Amino acid sequence: MRVVYQVEQLTKVYKGGDKRANDGLSFTIAEGEIFGLLGPNGAGKSTLVNQLAGLLSPTSGRIHLYGMDIVARPELVADYVSLQPQHSMALWDLYPEEAIAFTGRFRGLSAAEARRQTDQLMAELGLDKLRKTQTRRLSGGQKKLLTLAVAFVGSRPIMIFDEPTNELDPEIRRLVWEKLLRLNRAGTTIILVTHNVLEAERVIQRVGIINHGRLMALGTPGELKERIDSRVRLELLFKGEPNGHMSLLERLGEVRTLTRQHATVLCDRSLTRHAIDQVLGAIGLDALDDFRILTPSLEDVYLELGGGAKLG
Repeated sequence: MRVVYQVEQLTKVYKGGDKRANDGLSFTIAEGEIFGLLGPNGAGKSTLVNQLAGLLSPTSGRIHLYGMDIVARPELVADYVSLQPQHSMALWDLYPEEAIAFTGRFRGLSAAEARRQTDQLMAELGLDKLRKTQTRRLSGGQKKLLTLAVAFVGSRPIMIFDEPTNELDPEIRRLVWEKLLRLNRAGTTIILVTHNVLEAERVIQRVGIINHGRLMALGTPGELKERIDSRVRLELLFKGEPNGHMSLLERLGEVRTLTRQHATVLCDRSLTRHAIDQVLGAIGLDALDDFRILTPSLEDVYLELGGGAKLG
């Protein structure tokens, strides 16, 4: 598969500081994948993508885009990459339709095509009624939708999204995720920066977990989960105390008691079917308020590999 980005020993130290915002990062991103960058606030994610977008120069290290050295020639990035930033004060004095259409023109669209895409994106993202509202007067969620529209216009082959669903209500969040998936199915490479693991886990194909400027883990979600635990977790919430069933649970795997009525069993994946049959047959759903079968999450990966606070 063709490599879109090749990053080698990328380090960024801001002027006047001694802390490394990015510390020796090395990885590749393949064409056509959804690549996730996960980590808590302040981990170095935005610093990294601003360098991938040519907006920041690294202190040291290399970034190649389709084999081109964009540290030496950052002006090349605009032909291939669009970035949806977390904040964009450059848009504040424009009307939303101006911001989208002007960006389309900068990306080489004709005036007619820029207007067509502007109308389409404003309708799709629910911005139609805000055409003549100055951007600085928009709500936080409305500004987020505008920055998304600015990223979408002109259809660059690589799109970078920095916290794309923050401040959006659930219905709009779902619309945005669906659009990102459609773009990816059409061949767009998507780089997704977020600390919302639960949402991102549904769409990302490969993920890097960043904290303190360092790459703590890299791989597919499945690969990273297997690194911390290859077992399946059965969660049982009993209607009463499970005293008579504890010996059965202990035969199925490692038992952890959370409360007097809430227990989990960590069992080998190969024994999952047997364990479920035992719970249903010997205990029965009538004795349970809840019964769940879970695998490790990306949040579990972060907590296990990096420690510290939860991602989101």
